[in-house]
Amino acid sequence: MVKIGLLGVGHLGKIHLKLLKEIESFEVVGIYDPNEENATFAANEFGVKKYDSISALIADVDALDIVTPTLSHFECASEALKAGKHIFVEKPVTSTLREAEQLLELVEEANVKGMVGHIERFNPALMALKKYDLQPMFIEAHRLAQFNPRGTDVSVVLDLMIHDIDVVLSLVKANVKKISANGVSIISDTPDIANARIEFDNGCAANLTASRISMKDMRKMRVFQKDAYIGIDFLKKESEVFRLSDHKSESDGMSFELDLNGQKKNIILEKPPQESINAIKHELEIFANSILQNVEPEVSILDGFNALRVAYQIVEKIDKNRVEA
Repeated sequence: MVKIGLLGVGHLGKIHLKLLKEIESFEVVGIYDPNEENATFAANEFGVKKYDSISALIADVDALDIVTPTLSHFECASEALKAGKHIFVEKPVTSTLREAEQLLELVEEANVKGMVGHIERFNPALMALKKYDLQPMFIEAHRLAQFNPRGTDVSVVLDLMIHDIDVVLSLVKANVKKISANGVSIISDTPDIANARIEFDNGCAANLTASRISMKDMRKMRVFQKDAYIGIDFLKKESEVFRLSDHKSESDGMSFELDLNGQKKNIILEKPPQESINAIKHELEIFANSILQNVEPEVSILDGFNALRVAYQIVEKIDKNRVEA
């Protein structure tokens, strides 16, 4: 069993706390939050110990779940790592690339597990596609949200688009070759809508759009590859696969015959069954397993660094275009 502490009991922190208590592999030792009202409420509501300092909590645990504002991620994580503790930190991993680099070094030095909470990796719609051989050559993603003042202190790229950046980097097994991007600030001082094109060495290209001033929510990704189209709806937690085949459906999928210049082909539609899982709980379970089984977490600090690096490259491109305009 892993003795774990929680830093931050705001809205998301309380969700983490509830789920941590449900996971058999964890023993929740206590919590810390500088907001005394939040800390007292959470301690009473969930029956856990409230600590008066981060260092006191770190001393009593094996691992730390960091659900604090991004600006404090590095300070909290580095203190835990220097004490030899495992860390789970919410996305984005840190507020700067230099901080993320330092965390990579600290994780290696401490020889502990570090995981980043990129939750869409554990969305049932994406997980249902693991049995397929995905080799994307073009990806299109739209992540649209209704306006919420929370999060407008950073660009929509770091607030929303980074989810799709991480998913794309996990799907495309190639290095980033070129990035171009544009964005517009409409309500806040930072871009509220942004579009980015990421080109990879293997010829794949990803076109990502993120907006926090939409009339409706949307989280969709479309993946195109040779002989297949894959649709992923992260919001509805559904996915569908259209495959081109010489044969009719061998499974329960629907099949449509197509005549391509006299050559018979079949379009097979499959809707992979999705497991009914809680993505946050699942990623925390994976974190526990990585510690207990001494295996690399599914979303490592390096993954978090890579997503953050691409996000900042997009932000820089947007800023450059705004200045030149």
